[in-house]
Amino acid sequence: MKKEPGFIYRIFLVFGDALAIIFSFSFAYYFRTHIDSRPYFFDSELVDFILSNLVLLPVWLIILLCLGVYKNRIIARPFALAGRLMLASILGVMSIITYDFFVNNTTIATSSLFPVRGIAALTALFCFVTLIVERAIISLIRRFFLRRSVGLIRAVIVGDSQNTTQLLMGIWPETGYKVVGVVAKDKYVPNEWKKRQYDSLEKALKNLRPDAIIHTGGKNIEEVNRMAINHHALYYYSPEPDSIITLSGKVEFIAAVPIVLIRPTPLHGAAATYKRLIDIITSLILTVIASPFMLAVFIIQKIVEPKAPAIYKDIRLTRFDREFGLYKFRSMKQEFCGLTPEQAFEKMGKPELIEKYRKQGDYLKNDPRYTKLGSFLRKTSLDELPQFINILRGDISLIGPRALQPIELKTYGDRSLILSVKSGLTGLAQVSGRRDISFDERRALDVYYVQNWSPALDVSIFLRTIATVLKHVGAK
Repeated sequence: MKKEPGFIYRIFLVFGDALAIIFSFSFAYYFRTHIDSRPYFFDSELVDFILSNLVLLPVWLIILLCLGVYKNRIIARPFALAGRLMLASILGVMSIITYDFFVNNTTIATSSLFPVRGIAALTALFCFVTLIVERAIISLIRRFFLRRSVGLIRAVIVGDSQNTTQLLMGIWPETGYKVVGVVAKDKYVPNEWKKRQYDSLEKALKNLRPDAIIHTGGKNIEEVNRMAINHHALYYYSPEPDSIITLSGKVEFIAAVPIVLIRPTPLHGAAATYKRLIDIITSLILTVIASPFMLAVFIIQKIVEPKAPAIYKDIRLTRFDREFGLYKFRSMKQEFCGLTPEQAFEKMGKPELIEKYRKQGDYLKNDPRYTKLGSFLRKTSLDELPQFINILRGDISLIGPRALQPIELKTYGDRSLILSVKSGLTGLAQVSGRRDISFDERRALDVYYVQNWSPALDVSIFLRTIATVLKHVGAK
């Protein structure tokens, strides 16, 4: 799932729409004051007019977003798209007039945003035309790159169905997809595709590493979906006719074949972008607030152990199985960093204490790896403050599944599902008990978070994290 179908295209549409709107009200003002020969009775200040309307540009973009002009199913229907762009142009002008009336208490005859009615009407007209032209240009540019295989979604088709044949014969670069392999019986595979035919999906995934799997068969849905998740690939399913009605509004068409994109998590596309922005803003604020504590811990670390590093970098996993260095204030003795408690006892030559350690409840108190200062840092969670750097770098998110070491997830069945989103500084597992619950329970909570993510869930976890840290719950 490293590629989001059409996401970059939609980003360009947003910027293009913004430029088109700015051009529209600027040209409308210029047209009325320099091209239209009729006299006017207001102060002509083009720069002031542009700056005044620029402040309200987000209103136009929100209107466009609410009208669904960035959705694939609307973009693919020219007449429906044109109607919504016209409505957005009219509503945008009306919203500015309404704002100016209530905020500045003016009529349109004395408005600083639209000094005369003619400019308002021209703005709506020019906005509609420029939005149409701008989107046509961006679409042509996109097609130019797609025909040269830039930005295509590389797909493997699997399934014994007539839809397989139809997709193989009908997918062109303009659709945004490129078929790199097919897993189906001979009768469903045209002769020109025989060289790209595989006898198993596992072989196709291993050799081709596609961005997406398009499943046209009605069998083994869970198995194929699981394989897509394990390989971080998009999973498309071509539903049966009776399922299409149930999934109305979510069905898209490729080569006239109805398909449904099934995702393991709602945290993707625009939602992931919004979450990233929140991560940056929040981590910057928290870094400023925490900087005195971070400086104090650093200084104390250096006073206690001048030659030892104050910050420890541990190798962890995040989205798409990517390894990264997680920063923490060192809480362990230097010779035990990176070792498990059992390995530490072995290194000390006291393996007989391992079983006793496992039976005792206070892990920090009886763990030979931690220094006294380190135990305090762990109990207060101060050791995790340097992870704000990881958040700013984009290694992890503020909230998400716990960033674990590769060995911890090596044999875990839902590894790829958990790693379909960024790991987090805190998460549902951490606020639900941390060490007080088992490893499997913590991972089950991580899976729940991935599959049921929402902004409200993130807010809830953030607030619960504050309470958990203050109470030292599960930190022992």
